[in-house]
Amino acid sequence: MGWASGEAISALTKFVLEQGYGCTVTLVPTDTVPAVTSLAENGQPDVVPEIWSNSAPAYNGLVDEGKVVTAGNTFANGGEEGWWIPQYLADAHPELMTLEGILANPELVDSRFHNCPVGWGCRIVNDNLKVVHDMEGKGIEVFDHGSGANLAASIAAAFEDKAPWFGYYWGPTAVLGKYPMVRVDIGDVDAAQHALNQVEGQDPAKLGVSGFPSAPVLTAMTADFAARAPEAAEFLRNASLPNPLVSQMLAWKDENNASADETAAWLLTNHTDVVMGMVSADAKAKLSKLF
Repeated sequence: MGWASGEAISALTKFVLEQGYGCTVTLVPTDTVPAVTSLAENGQPDVVPEIWSNSAPAYNGLVDEGKVVTAGNTFANGGEEGWWIPQYLADAHPELMTLEGILANPELVDSRFHNCPVGWGCRIVNDNLKVVHDMEGKGIEVFDHGSGANLAASIAAAFEDKAPWFGYYWGPTAVLGKYPMVRVDIGDVDAAQHALNQVEGQDPAKLGVSGFPSAPVLTAMTADFAARAPEAAEFLRNASLPNPLVSQMLAWKDENNASADETAAWLLTNHTDVVMGMVSADAKAKLSKLF
């Protein structure tokens, strides 16, 4: 996939399949929709790590038809969205780990919520939730950022001064890897209610409390590959990375302007036990000789 985590995870997968399982691997640059279209029309590529299935409606149909097998979750916790505060703020004021605590103490978060830019799907949800929770009526100014870069910069500036910060972000990302954040409890996830909250201009009477559900982020393989290479397929079924580790990996990649291969090497070198926990005994023996 044509983004940082997708490139690094593909490089890691390639290395393990080649060095641990004796596969010959070719990396094919792609993106979500082209990859799923190719799976449907050509039965290729054999493996696609990091499919965000909520962005590829055709994917579930391919699974139902038996053309594609979901090996597992690329990210252990899926794609995460939510409202966050810095770890140092949560340590100083544990009551801020719930939205109820924030609304009771708006001054502790500088009376501000950092919102998504216009045009982002999260902006619609946040704008609806601010009505549900009467945030402005309870003393929280909703500050709308003009871009994702500005939103990230606001987090960096807060950490530099150990200042209050409260707002929306998502992961795994380099930002969450670099800046320790705590997700605020804004209510249990209600999938039906969240769907209603995603509608722009929604009737206020239909809005309600819900947290953000995690987005499925999957490793897919063709049914043909699963049958043809069962040992490699078993590795893919185990190849799930903890979200905080993915964020750390992305932060390291960003800070070092590293390539996908260099980032995979960092993961293999610094978190060898995680990778070794995914592979067979035979593959582990082969890979162990390389470290």
